[in-house]
Amino acid sequence: MSAVALAGLCGWLGAGVHVAVAYVPAGLFLLTAGLLFLLAFRPAIEIHEGYVSIGGRIIPWMDIRRLDRTGWISPLIIHMTLFDDSRLLLVYPGDLDSCNSLLRHLRRLSRDALIDGIPYRQYWGEVLAPGSERKQPPPMPRYRILRPEDEAEVERLYQRLKTVGNLDQKNSTDEK
Repeated sequence: MSAVALAGLCGWLGAGVHVAVAYVPAGLFLLTAGLLFLLAFRPAIEIHEGYVSIGGRIIPWMDIRRLDRTGWISPLIIHMTLFDDSRLLLVYPGDLDSCNSLLRHLRRLSRDALIDGIPYRQYWGEVLAPGSERKQPPPMPRYRILRPEDEAEVERLYQRLKTVGNLDQKNSTDEK
């Protein structure tokens, strides 16, 4: 609304004073106002368990084949490719936190999609080799904490504890 008011003011000054230069900012203010109105009246985007709703259009998650982010984060602009190779330009004019949240939800729920050209499972770090080809993580290296003679002493004390039940030389009934 401010851009429209400023465009009107610049137009009035240009007409009243007969300064043609005042029409340039008036045109720029009108262009800005038009873009802001276009963004303000974009259809609502709703995230559901089984689908995303953009205005009146419902797109099931399994129909989304590709999500490609542009360089724009706020407003968020995403190219969505659907199962029939149709492309949809998604524009969300929210604040930075809302845009990041929407982007994360779209990426997380589009399980059949390529995300910026990377398969879903690989993008989220869930890549596993099939069945018997799964690689076991390498065993943790075993570091020596005690010297060999200390290990022998610990083993001797452990064996004594197993057989006797306690390590003290005193009678344990006195402590009860």
